[in-house]
Amino acid sequence: MKQLHRKDLFGWSEFNPERNLDFHSVLWVRVDGNVLFDPLPLSAHDQNHLRQLGGAKFIIVTNSDHCRDAFHIAKVTGAVLYGPALEQDSFPFACEHWLHDMEEIVPGLVVYQLGGSKTPGELALVLEDSTLITGDLIRGHIAGELCMLPEAKLTDVIQAKQSVQRMADLPGIKTVLLGDGWHVFNHGSEMLNALADSF
Repeated sequence: MKQLHRKDLFGWSEFNPERNLDFHSVLWVRVDGNVLFDPLPLSAHDQNHLRQLGGAKFIIVTNSDHCRDAFHIAKVTGAVLYGPALEQDSFPFACEHWLHDMEEIVPGLVVYQLGGSKTPGELALVLEDSTLITGDLIRGHIAGELCMLPEAKLTDVIQAKQSVQRMADLPGIKTVLLGDGWHVFNHGSEMLNALADSF
């Protein structure tokens, strides 16, 4: 896994030829148990790295299209699975916890439900008020700028744009770690506002 912008954050990626961009997963290393976000399959090297960093206690899946290897990794590590509450009845596997808007999963990690995306109640997470972790709705197809999931894939364009605006209104976002595309490590709020202003 690669070191991200903080010493307690790591990531690994997989290139998707169909969309011509990288899919990403994130690991937050913390004393009271590590958190994985939308975990892709781990290489042998990354499995060993995860063990060295203390394994995983929590796995958060932002939406049903980002299940990736979460179920298998949970079985291997013993991590508890968290998923979006609005997908509880249709999710591909059972989660121990279903997450709602403004819920604090562990200290410093807050859930935001995003409306209008391609799945109900897609989750975004804010880590310690400065790092936004997204699933599908907010993306980075071009380095240095953010975009939204194409309108043809949205269930409600107005709600989706309102969700982006809600994220843009959050104070103090420096970094945006994306499920799909180029991460933004600085000026996150400015780039979120630029995206919202483009609508």
